[in-house]
Amino acid sequence: MSLPELGVNVVIHPGTVIGDGVRIGDNAVVGKQPTLGRSSTARREPLAPLVIGAGCVISTGAIVYAGTTLGAGVIVGDLASVRERCSVGPGSVIGRGVCVENDTTIGARCRIQSNAYITAYCLLEDDVFIAPCVVTTNDNFMGRTERRHELIRGATIRRGARVGGGATLLPGVEIGAEAFVAAGAVVLRDVAPRAVVVGSPARYLRDVPDDELLADLD
Repeated sequence: MSLPELGVNVVIHPGTVIGDGVRIGDNAVVGKQPTLGRSSTARREPLAPLVIGAGCVISTGAIVYAGTTLGAGVIVGDLASVRERCSVGPGSVIGRGVCVENDTTIGARCRIQSNAYITAYCLLEDDVFIAPCVVTTNDNFMGRTERRHELIRGATIRRGARVGGGATLLPGVEIGAEAFVAAGAVVLRDVAPRAVVVGSPARYLRDVPDDELLADLD
């Protein structure tokens, strides 16, 4: 097993599992334990070690928490944060300044571009594209009632879906496979597979053309 390539002032917390050929940039922190606020909805049980797959790159100033697994070849960009109990599939890219909150699953070959916010309890299937500054949400009550705890849900974004720059997804919405959410759209309800939606609130415009579909999806 080869040793990781480490930058300056890297912090590796005890128990972190690091695969072959991993590169960790200056001032990155890996295997960090979370500090939770009193009203946080995140679970508080002990966390498994962070697992960093072979060939991953953790860039300058990034933070990846304990309890998370990064598949082979994942890139975590400068100043990005990936919280606890997340799973990121092989070949996915978490861009500069992206925040991925706790208990989120990201599939293989996803691209999440700069400064996007992926809230807790989201599911992104394989080959999802998230443009810069996309915002996902998970709490319709914004912390004001105890009832919110049983209703908190992030977005579900099915395989091959694309979400344009600055779009906002409300709690619990599902974006269907191969759907296309236009830049700046505000998505209040589920989007059908292959649908193109635009505007605020988002409305159906047309279907994604055949030549833009992934080859191995029906």
